[in-house]
Amino acid sequence: MNDTLSAALSKIMNAEKAGKSEVEIKPGSKLLTAVLQILKDKRYIGDFNMITDSHGSRVVVSLIGEINKMGPIKPRYAITLDEIEKFERRYLAAKDFGFLIISTSQGVMTHNEAKKENIGGRLLAYCY
Repeated sequence: MNDTLSAALSKIMNAEKAGKSEVEIKPGSKLLTAVLQILKDKRYIGDFNMITDSHGSRVVVSLIGEINKMGPIKPRYAITLDEIEKFERRYLAAKDFGFLIISTSQGVMTHNEAKKENIGGRLLAYCY
């Protein structure tokens, strides 16, 4: 498994489609936790817990049935502030419907927050 974020997002999407109430993702990481925090703040998922034991780390995510579509963006394009709208049209269903998740020098944030901060970064995922 090369891309743990991509595997985690597909596992969440598959569990959401199957109507599950929670999903366990292995291995956990700081990047995954930052992405899940954004999804939680935007009310697409419920709470999540990072569990670390002798076998490594894992994340248990409670699902609330709000995700229509979510996925990783590959390759992780480096974008400037001017290019955000182009990728917004490419990956989101409609304007102001959903969000892109971007890794910036200020941390992981949505594309709207990146516009407010006037910074670019690398595209990680989309969700609506």
